[in-house]
Amino acid sequence: MADTTKNLEKAPAQETALAERTKDRPVFMPPVDIIEDANNLYIYADMPGADEKGVNITLENDVLSIEAQVAEVNFDKHTTTYAEYGIGDYRRAFTLNESFDRDKIEAKMKNGVLSIVLPKSEAVRTRSIPIKAG
Repeated sequence: MADTTKNLEKAPAQETALAERTKDRPVFMPPVDIIEDANNLYIYADMPGADEKGVNITLENDVLSIEAQVAEVNFDKHTTTYAEYGIGDYRRAFTLNESFDRDKIEAKMKNGVLSIVLPKSEAVRTRSIPIKAG
């Protein structure tokens, strides 16, 4: 029987050689689901503790970057005895090709899930070709 606990843990984000972190806290790579239909590509990123004010999405040189800052959780009059859930920030990046209409990308944050819609450009959308008789 395979060990499935690895799939439940947050994966640390890969640090780039050019960037140095200024915060002494973990940065996680959020797990994502990517779904495609005829007109769009959808990315759903799980980022518990993040809200729309702390999320930053950028598109530069064909790289779509997601970063989220998560506030520390403090409990009044309580101390944490044991915790399995780690608090940290999130970072993930995706390389896009020319198949997407960059001006129409939309994003929404709800209940710790970031939803990004990447509309396909007209040139790559699936279309039906009519057949003429004769």
